[in-house]
Amino acid sequence: MTGANGDADDVARAPWIPGPRRSADDHADLTAPLPEVAEAQGDEPERDEEEPEVQVPDLSHNVLKSLLGAWALSACSAGETRAVEIHLTGCAPCADEALRLRDAVTLLHEDRDLDLDPLLRSRVLENCLGRRPARIPVPDWVTPYDAETARLDALLRDIGESEWHAPVRLKWYEEDRVVRRKATVAAVIGHLLAVDGLVSSALGLDDPLGAGVPELSPTERTEAFWAALDRPPNRSLRDPWRDQSHTLIRTVAFAGRGVADLTVSYKDFALPLRDSLLERAFECWLHADDIATAVAYPYAPPSAPHLHDMIDLAARQLPAALANRRRTGLAGPAKELVAAGAAGRSLHLEVEGAGGGHWYIPLDSPAALGSPERAVAQVALDGVEFCQLVAGHITPEEAAAGQDGDREAIRDVLAATASLSRL
Repeated sequence: MTGANGDADDVARAPWIPGPRRSADDHADLTAPLPEVAEAQGDEPERDEEEPEVQVPDLSHNVLKSLLGAWALSACSAGETRAVEIHLTGCAPCADEALRLRDAVTLLHEDRDLDLDPLLRSRVLENCLGRRPARIPVPDWVTPYDAETARLDALLRDIGESEWHAPVRLKWYEEDRVVRRKATVAAVIGHLLAVDGLVSSALGLDDPLGAGVPELSPTERTEAFWAALDRPPNRSLRDPWRDQSHTLIRTVAFAGRGVADLTVSYKDFALPLRDSLLERAFECWLHADDIATAVAYPYAPPSAPHLHDMIDLAARQLPAALANRRRTGLAGPAKELVAAGAAGRSLHLEVEGAGGGHWYIPLDSPAALGSPERAVAQVALDGVEFCQLVAGHITPEEAAAGQDGDREAIRDVLAATASLSRL
């Protein structure tokens, strides 16, 4: 190929690109002695007949270019193959195209891993939205729920019919003790469907429990939903659960900014919609992990930004949880009351790993501000381990990775963290 100025010195020559390798002869006679062994034994080794010289046809550039696909598939004659390979050493554009075609042929092999890259969906969406932004974008605070419901749906799509009835051991922390409940994969999806119905009702959408249902806690809603089924839960629950999650996301996206502060009642407490969908994303992940454990399916934690948001939500709930435990005598008394908005005694919560960070939890009043200057204790935990404690999957004693300072404050905060859990 001649350079732009036609100078001989500008000629760019591509490296030699050999054709695709042919498979070895699996039927060769492996019992025959090697030629050098046969000569040592006085035997005349068999000589292969001399191969005829390959006739290289004189083909034009356009014809050689049209043969690249057949060359990559090893479908050319010997002469055509030789002509193409000679041409590739002097034509850089054809050489680049030949490499792309040869790489594409490797995708046709039947023995390759058919599992899709788990990041494929996000890359495709990012590329599409980069070219043409969504007319009605999903708010950033909804993306954790969108991501976790999509991941769980992918898991459910992969499991077989019988695995929907696999036993799942649910566990949470209640009244300072571990509570266990046996369920199935399908029953867990029914639980998520029933509790997500609280968000649906707050948005004016259909409630999966039906119209006219009194205000119930998440546990009461789950029990009512299971009791209303006319047969044991099965995979038929997947579609209504997924349809409901899609409807929630679409409704919030079309509702505009003001909807983020809409109150969602859980009977015993309430959250703004922004935090409620984050809480639903957290529970979706934890129960997906329960299901994955039951069916021996690999399942990773959420992405670091989403995990950070989930940890932040739990940390923001800790002052109120600590105050509730103090009112019932489950936590030590307040030692130093301060005015609302003032810095009070604090615990430094250090969460390590992906999604981690630093939080300062006020110890004596939920209206006080956490402050590094007023920290009297420090607890260090891994991010996933902290979430396992929030979910009640491990006890406060099991989660205490690193502690320093006021032992009573540490014990009270760890117990308050576990008390956030429920079915």
